[in-house]
Amino acid sequence: MANKNLSNAKNAKNDEFYTQLNDIQAEVNAYIDYNPDVFRGKTVLLPCDDPEWSNFTRFFAQNFERFGLKKLISTSYAAAAKNISATKDTKSTKGKRDVSWYLPSLFEQESPQYDEEKTAVKGKIFVLDHDTNKNGKIDFEDLEWKYLEGDGDFRSEEVRRLRDEADVIVTNPPFSLFREFLAWIMGECKVESGKCKVGDGILAAKNAKGAKEFLIIGNQNAITYKDVFPLIMENKMWLGKGFKGGATHFISKYTDYATAGDHRAGMIRVSGVVWLTNLEHGRRHQPLRLMTMAENIKFSKHKEVRGIGYMHYINYDAIEVPFTDAIPEDYDGVMGVPISFLDKYCPEQFEIIGISLELANMQPIKERLGKLNGGPRLYTERNGQLIRQYERILIRHRR
Repeated sequence: MANKNLSNAKNAKNDEFYTQLNDIQAEVNAYIDYNPDVFRGKTVLLPCDDPEWSNFTRFFAQNFERFGLKKLISTSYAAAAKNISATKDTKSTKGKRDVSWYLPSLFEQESPQYDEEKTAVKGKIFVLDHDTNKNGKIDFEDLEWKYLEGDGDFRSEEVRRLRDEADVIVTNPPFSLFREFLAWIMGECKVESGKCKVGDGILAAKNAKGAKEFLIIGNQNAITYKDVFPLIMENKMWLGKGFKGGATHFISKYTDYATAGDHRAGMIRVSGVVWLTNLEHGRRHQPLRLMTMAENIKFSKHKEVRGIGYMHYINYDAIEVPFTDAIPEDYDGVMGVPISFLDKYCPEQFEIIGISLELANMQPIKERLGKLNGGPRLYTERNGQLIRQYERILIRHRR
């Protein structure tokens, strides 16, 4: 149900999901613990944010002095530009958004710069860089804000200039625009007709000088995109500390998506959600403790391996390893492992060869079946029957 909700959000461009404060704190602390100066003297940009609802701005503002920030910038997206509700197309309303649902916060309405004509159509920028209220500390109360010239879209020239100013970008970007947002971070997003044209831009960004440090949230499936996975392969991007159990609840501003099985009012539970970053943290350098192939076959807790062994792919020279903890320590060949392996990936221990989507040779499968069932995948065989595996990452030990 959760993944269906996420898919619906992507299709409807309803990306108004806000990250919980405890999730942000748990993740960011992993980088602070590894390197207390990771943010020191830096300008942190929080695009696609809404400080009046989001916890990212609140968290970094409250920790401004602790982290030693130089400057904090946060931008929000105009209500009229959001695809929450559209009017029916009539001669007078065609192309316009229905913003009757929108109500400015008391914070905005009570500010001297409040503008009734701008509130729904202009984005906002919030800046924190000094003690404005002269109370001896810099925190959330010192945020200064004004309306942007445009709607706050990260692809606009106005927000792009803020990107150029920033050292680190941290946010929960719109799920529906993940590829474009990542390309934007890497300095490879070329805007055409108001849209970010990616193409092979992220691939080219592997050595891009314009790439920023970043910490963002995305769906695990985004890792498999052909213009995203090379960044993982080349160690230009990796998984963060992560959400507990690979799932979390996001605050939903407009609709209660919570399910009966794990109900939290006003929230949506999403599984397969990950933090993606190019900031170092200690967990990614911890090697996995593994058993030998013989030990796995004898003692593995997985019935797919215990007493059976490892199947070899029909259409690629590698063995199928269905679980990360079943990777044999003494096998020197190529192994296909689940995408969830990346949560435990230690670059000093393993080398990533590629992904099955790119490497699977489908000709032997076509000859056997007379047709292809879906996109490129790796196949094994059991009792004369071909088995189509889930997406696999191809790895081997570094010796």
